[in-house]
Amino acid sequence: MKNILTNVSLVCFILLAIESASFAQFSLVGQLRTRTELRNGLGNLAPKDSPAAFFTSQRTRLTFGYKWDRVQFQTSIQDVRVWGQDASTINNVDGNRLMVHEAWAEVTLANRADTSIKFRPIQNLSLKIGRQELVYDDVRLLGNLDWLQQARRFDAALLKGQHMGWALDLGVGFNQNTDAFGTVGDNYTPGNVATSALSNKNVSLTIPAGFIPTAGKGGAPVLATPLSTNGQNQQFKSFQMAYLTRKFGGPSSQTKFSALFFKDDFQKYRSDSLGNATAGYVYGRRYDVAGTNSRLTYGGMLIGQFGNTSPKFGKVQWQAFAYGQSGRDRDGMSIKKAYHYGGNIMFQKGLISVGPGYEVLSGNDATTIQAGQTSRFDPLYGTPHRHWGYMDYFYVGTGSPAGGLQDAFLKFKYASPRLTTTFDIHYFALAAATYNKMPDAPSGALLSAKLGMEYDFVANYALNKFTSLEFGYSVMNGTNSLEYSKQGTMGEKSHLGTWSYLMINIRPDFLAAKPVAVK
Repeated sequence: MKNILTNVSLVCFILLAIESASFAQFSLVGQLRTRTELRNGLGNLAPKDSPAAFFTSQRTRLTFGYKWDRVQFQTSIQDVRVWGQDASTINNVDGNRLMVHEAWAEVTLANRADTSIKFRPIQNLSLKIGRQELVYDDVRLLGNLDWLQQARRFDAALLKGQHMGWALDLGVGFNQNTDAFGTVGDNYTPGNVATSALSNKNVSLTIPAGFIPTAGKGGAPVLATPLSTNGQNQQFKSFQMAYLTRKFGGPSSQTKFSALFFKDDFQKYRSDSLGNATAGYVYGRRYDVAGTNSRLTYGGMLIGQFGNTSPKFGKVQWQAFAYGQSGRDRDGMSIKKAYHYGGNIMFQKGLISVGPGYEVLSGNDATTIQAGQTSRFDPLYGTPHRHWGYMDYFYVGTGSPAGGLQDAFLKFKYASPRLTTTFDIHYFALAAATYNKMPDAPSGALLSAKLGMEYDFVANYALNKFTSLEFGYSVMNGTNSLEYSKQGTMGEKSHLGTWSYLMINIRPDFLAAKPVAVK
């Protein structure tokens, strides 16, 4: 840790020393973001009469960039922790949480504006390679998940082309656990695996490499968080993607078209167990099977606007999208008729905006689904926090209902130069029929579709050029259907969940020139 911080300080000193000669080529931006939260039902309904959780988390990030006419380089180092998570005096066994968030370079291969580059069939062509964020459209399917303090990044290569107003990105990634020194094959075990787990006889057993504990049999407890895309317990083995986009129209009436094809491949596994009759067993998955399960996601989006923000005329912004999925999911289930579609519109006049929207993510119809099949749409590697309620009940680490999701919402926004406030109302419901399998329910009884109502209020105030203060308060008024479809219980949880936070975000630009006062 000491050596890393010393090197970072040395880089900062060198950059400041050469600022006057090469100011336009370098950037150095810091971030200190603290978020203090009061959680009482975030992500899942809390048990009745349970106390709320209170804590402060912090992200510290330093991003260095360099730009030349043919090369762009960026690296970002961050530290994420909860206040008090470490002892005030660090013990040798504590380790550290300092990590590289981004480390990439983009090399220009073609540029018609540069006469010294001989390759000219395309206006612009570049290769971006390394650890990087993938941020596309409204981060619905591919995003940096910036709301989480640790955020998200990918190890990937992108070939980026631009020609006659069109832009095309072709991307690939291939993940591995080791450089294969002393090993054979390329089987891939998902990361974030616990080193030990309790058996069904409450004995802690060591978890070997290549084994992930799951919900057990024969009365064994749940031993791990369910695997999910945005939970990141199971990263893909590899991916291939193509993203095509173009804008049409002028400043007062503009439409953007985009199309996405994304294929992610997941390492196959087999069911296995650890332990013995005396110590008990831990049941799980062993990732030593050759081959992958491949999932295809494809579709398009239209985003448009017309008018202007003047009090007299106003501006209208709209969005419509549709995506489908096929192939096999991470568990080898055959994906049948999985889809995600929706639209929304916002009317803005002056500082006020208001508008409705509706979205559907398909799920399993319990009355028709066949064994070995699934119709659940997985929103890939997006930012669910931005779209399906700020309380993160859906498509994050806590899992989502097998019956999918309908989301009808109404959003309000006030935006002044310094103060921005938003208020969102969501009506959540199941998208497909789901059986009520509680012991006291009649045979074949279905859950009510309504999952609950969520209310999200956020206020953001810019204190100065580099500092903002944000306050949020959210309420989830859930139903028995929400409790059962998410947690498998009925009447055991408080159906009123609340969450509030206060976030301070400081992002100084260390190489920014201070404005000179004019006398």
